[in-house]
Amino acid sequence: MRPRLAAFRTWLSLCAFAREFWVYLNSIVLGEETSRNKCADFNSTTWLEYSQGTKLMVQYLLLTRQNANCASLFSQDCLNHTQKHTAYFNSSLPTKVIVHGYRALGSKPSWVSGVAQALLQEEDVNVLVVDWVYRASFAYNLVVENYKEVAVQISVLINQLTKYGSTLESFHFIGVSLGAHVSGFVGTLFEGKLGRITGLDPAGPMFKSADPYDRLDSSDALFVEAIHTDSDYFGISIPVGHVDFFLNGGMDQAGCARSRFASIFIYFPVYGYVICDHMRALHVYMSSLNGSCPLVGFPCSSYEEFLAGKCISCDGHFNGTCPQIGLLKNSGITASPLPNQEKVYLLTSAAAPYCAHHILVELKVSPLDKTGEVQLTLVSTGLPETEIKLKLNTDETQFKKVTAHPEQLCKIDSVQLKNIGGRFYRQGEIHFEYICISEIPQTRGIDPLCVKNINIRRGVLWAHDFVQVC
Repeated sequence: MRPRLAAFRTWLSLCAFAREFWVYLNSIVLGEETSRNKCADFNSTTWLEYSQGTKLMVQYLLLTRQNANCASLFSQDCLNHTQKHTAYFNSSLPTKVIVHGYRALGSKPSWVSGVAQALLQEEDVNVLVVDWVYRASFAYNLVVENYKEVAVQISVLINQLTKYGSTLESFHFIGVSLGAHVSGFVGTLFEGKLGRITGLDPAGPMFKSADPYDRLDSSDALFVEAIHTDSDYFGISIPVGHVDFFLNGGMDQAGCARSRFASIFIYFPVYGYVICDHMRALHVYMSSLNGSCPLVGFPCSSYEEFLAGKCISCDGHFNGTCPQIGLLKNSGITASPLPNQEKVYLLTSAAAPYCAHHILVELKVSPLDKTGEVQLTLVSTGLPETEIKLKLNTDETQFKKVTAHPEQLCKIDSVQLKNIGGRFYRQGEIHFEYICISEIPQTRGIDPLCVKNINIRRGVLWAHDFVQVC
């Protein structure tokens, strides 16, 4: 048995050596230091570790352009730069602080690396990732009770960083779900002097009726923005920032499957963190960082009013400049003072990069003696068609509708129209004085595409081709 044991130990040693050598080779390929130090990672936790209290409450991972592929553990002790691999923090640069939310099973968030890489590609910054998985796991109600302790710990580190040259204005917190409220309380502790907080679908359960002191609020930073995508279940339904983006109304997102059992799980934490609507805010924000397309919001009193074409500009509190999701200063808002708790609405597509162009459809019909219903289709070659259904009432002659289309106005090749009203109780023939389509916000010098004087009988498809060049 002893020769076998010795051979087994030798085999283990060879395996360990091979693994270490492979890590070493990878570090060379990635252009990182050729030391044996491993890249820092999240502290995944088990129920046993959680119940025994054997792990750190909070730890920090640092990523910069110098170590973009290999995170370093970061703490107050690292500020003296005695360890080479923790010397990447540059107090003269802005700092992005990423704060994850509730982790039902104690697992690490898989999306952090993507957000960090996108931030570093756009700006030369320090990216500090707050790992509080240990305190964010298992029992949601207990996590909510303890989230302020995590915010206090973060504030201690931020306070230390200001002693080494960082300014409070240089910190931008990006908080996901419950992480948005953690970020907000850090801002409260610094009396709203942090530079910016971005809340990605801030958590709703146990926060919808909370005092502003206990949740994310516009007073928590010099500029606070929030993106809402699941406000009917796991996200918060009220505005919490200077500007609040409600994507597709802030509830049901394009491409996310609807579940008739969703209401059963409204307070079931595991389901709450993984559903499509809730996480869409994060993925849309990542797309905005990659600069795939402008994601512009329109101020309006309600989503229904926005879809009805009653809010097609950004005048008033925004001085004509529409706010945009991304890294523009104050979301591109130039108005002073900043608006407060202003709801803005926008439409997105079903898949990344979620780009959509807002097309305004305007119809004018001759007076109707019966109600009617028409289907209008926008066609861009090689792309999915956009279908819009409009109900025409007898007491109106003008109708508007805002829809999302995958291409800009100048790449709409044709428009189709069909009278789809019922055989006996709908208008048989409809006369359209005009049909116009335009893109909002409307750009000076780009006229709407209009067709005039059209008669359409029930069930007959009418189409018109546009000849235009972008």
